[in-house]
Amino acid sequence: MIRKLTAVATMASLTACSLAPKYERPAAPVPQSWPVGDAYLRTSEAALPTVRYQDIFRDPRLQALIVQALANNRDLRVAAANIAAARGQFRIQRAELLPEVDANAGATFRGGQGATGAKSSFDANVGINAFEVDLFGRIRSESDRALNSYFATEAAARATRLTLIGDIADAWLTYASDKSLLKIAQDTAASAQISVELTQKRLNGGIAPRTDLRQAQLTLDTAKADVAQQTTSLAQDVNALQLLIGAPVDPASLPNSIDEAGATLAELPAGLDSSILLRRPDVVEAEYQLRAANAEIGAARAALFPKISLTGLAGFVSNALGSLFTGGAFNWQAGGAASYSIFRAGAGKANVDVTKAQRDAALATYEKTIQTAFREVADALARRGTMTAQLAATRDLRDAAADNYKLTDMRYRGGIDSYLDSLIAQRSYYSAQQTLINTQLIRASNLVTLYRALGGDSLVEATKDGPKAPAG
Repeated sequence: MIRKLTAVATMASLTACSLAPKYERPAAPVPQSWPVGDAYLRTSEAALPTVRYQDIFRDPRLQALIVQALANNRDLRVAAANIAAARGQFRIQRAELLPEVDANAGATFRGGQGATGAKSSFDANVGINAFEVDLFGRIRSESDRALNSYFATEAAARATRLTLIGDIADAWLTYASDKSLLKIAQDTAASAQISVELTQKRLNGGIAPRTDLRQAQLTLDTAKADVAQQTTSLAQDVNALQLLIGAPVDPASLPNSIDEAGATLAELPAGLDSSILLRRPDVVEAEYQLRAANAEIGAARAALFPKISLTGLAGFVSNALGSLFTGGAFNWQAGGAASYSIFRAGAGKANVDVTKAQRDAALATYEKTIQTAFREVADALARRGTMTAQLAATRDLRDAAADNYKLTDMRYRGGIDSYLDSLIAQRSYYSAQQTLINTQLIRASNLVTLYRALGGDSLVEATKDGPKAPAG
């Protein structure tokens, strides 16, 4: 009896052969090295090590905001929920590889007279009901597909995390830029107010024409409008940060100027090999989706073959509860069945063709994702390679405009030049200051873009073999 039950269990545990194509990672459809030329740094051929966001964003205030966001951001909570759902789907699918064992017990009582008087019956059974033996790997392929879908979902969550860190850094830097723009608008308004008062006195004394007063008021009103605009922008910057962080923003964690904030950002190690893009979460996600599509082909191929299922039952039946578990009450049964569709009008083969087409689409998506990543990093490197020269030129422009305004104002006060010349010089200086602040923001944001485009943060990096499968 034991041997018979053992035979049933042995058949239930048969391992499957897989009809899925052997997966090989496609060659990256991009050059091995980044572009070179006048717009790129010479050292862009060297290899880039893995970095953490703490290595790039070194200000403790910004790091604290990032940590807070990683704990509170609602997009990350959605991503975590998606991971949990994908993990559950994998466990459900994997459970089909093992037989489902059911147990039941019952009692029946029947009343009557004479020879067919009251009778009772008791039974207890345990068995396997229609367990499919995965000889051709259909269930195994479906399990592999679910596993790779889970890994893809996990990679998507890492992409969300990487994007969030970059968005917080950008928002923090934008606040710093707007704070600097507000400061120069306030300084310009204060200076223009003095000019208006002085020009009013000169007009009252018959020295200056009314046009000088109106021109001075134009500068003052422009600066006041900018003060109002930048005040609004600062409030909106705080709102954006609060949304990203998922909690109120401590004013002490905000920077005072773009000069201060920009100085806390470190340069990424110069240069890298394009194979680093295989660590980008969106590339990892696309590859796991390709793997899942590849496994789906195996499931479709296996569906072309017969399905074999086993049923086994062992238990006890007795008319008396006290003798239910005696040797004579034991009984068992086992059986098997095979099913095969004789005619489906080519639907099975068509399903294989569908899965192959889906695999080809996933392959194209994977390659396009790598190409897009390559372009994003190359663009960021091109911007980075010319940023130092642009920033230096913008600083020289600001210094020249400041000196020109100072000299022109002195000539006006000395009665040599008209007030219009002084006004033009003042506006040029104001514009040069704004340009410098915007250029500083571009330089800082470029570092954030490069960090995000590389996707090489050790906190979100995928290993070569991928994440571990969830425990069953």
